Amino acid sequence: METKSEINTATFIHLSSLLQYCIPFGNYIFPILIWTSKKETSEFVNHNGKQVLNFQLSLLLYSLLLAMIAIPIFIVTIFNNVPFNAVIHDNDFVINNLNLENVTGVLVVGITAVILFISLKIIEFFLIIFASIKTSNGEKYNYPLTIPFIK
Repeated sequence: METKSEINTATFIHLSSLLQYCIPFGNYIFPILIWTSKKETSEFVNHNGKQVLNFQLSLLLYSLLLAMIAIPIFIVTIFNNVPFNAVIHDNDFVINNLNLENVTGVLVVGITAVILFISLKIIEFFLIIFASIKTSNGEKYNYPLTIPFIK
């Protein structure tokens, strides 16, 4: 049976991944620091630390894949639709030949990738909160769609 200290530490590991919204790479740095300091003394903390890091690394991989799809599509679409003969008339910036007739299936794929990325970040937030609640109740939580990088 886990002690209250182990449960609190494991819960804090989950919650520390929310620091990504305040500190760049906080979702990796703080869980790693907490997990490595307590992983040898508690199997419960070790399990939860691995889960948090595997989940964050999986989300990084998914985000990179979505970015590799969306960014080139948007760059190509912008350069195809924006002519370099944009002019300024009466303090208004006018771009000639910019229309939505050239919206293709490829652009729809790019928009879908952006929507998936936004959905992924929203789901991540709620899964972290859910995992923290489960862990604070003494349960071992496994994140869905997680690649086991750390075993």
